[in-house]
Amino acid sequence: MQKVRRVISVIVMNESSVLARVSGLFAGRGYNIESLTVAPIPESQLSHITIVTNGSEKVIEQITKQLNKLIPTLKVIEHEEMVEKEMVLVKFPIDANLSDIQALCSAYNGGIVNVGLDMVITMVADEPVRVKNFIEATKRYNPIEIVRGGVVAIER
Repeated sequence: MQKVRRVISVIVMNESSVLARVSGLFAGRGYNIESLTVAPIPESQLSHITIVTNGSEKVIEQITKQLNKLIPTLKVIEHEEMVEKEMVLVKFPIDANLSDIQALCSAYNGGIVNVGLDMVITMVADEPVRVKNFIEATKRYNPIEIVRGGVVAIER
């Protein structure tokens, strides 16, 4: 069976232990979570969970059904057409070529966000595959640290 990558949004009540129940559902069935992002929905008592996972069509269908059965879940959306973004922060030594780093970041919807005495921190926010390509391209500048955020998605 062919594995497919899926982005699933779950609208839940913003209360304690909801995230534990959602991640427990995946763990209990041996499903992998590639990315997990959670944030409250402004001016509501709800939260938006964005999950990136992969599996066969049957596994994805099972995940969706199980998520719908969780008590605090109000809505499960398996995205068909969406805008998807991910963020990454990268710390470089200050002696790296800053103009090259700035140009690289600009090509990936980013830039320099902080400069210290011995380091510079950049941020890029782009599609996950482009973030992966950006990280690969940074290797020539010997990054000190890379912190990659989770995917956020919204239907078109």
